[in-house]
Amino acid sequence: MKPTDIYHRWVSWSEEDQCYIGWCPDLFFGGIHGDDPIEVARELQDAIDEWERLISEQGQDLPAPKTRPMRELV
Repeated sequence: MKPTDIYHRWVSWSEEDQCYIGWCPDLFFGGIHGDDPIEVARELQDAIDEWERLISEQGQDLPAPKTRPMRELV
């Protein structure tokens, strides 16, 4: 298990942008964009790994995860 596995990741279609967007709200704002959801997920993980590397190089700890997904019941 990687230290960043505790963070939630989302990849979803954006009607407005007409592409898939991936993001990890506990680590950074903005997101990864693309036409292929699998590729967006890969690039999102690369971005998360880079955040982990940068934070570690600065001698800081990763922030505690705060995002909690909700499950909508129908």
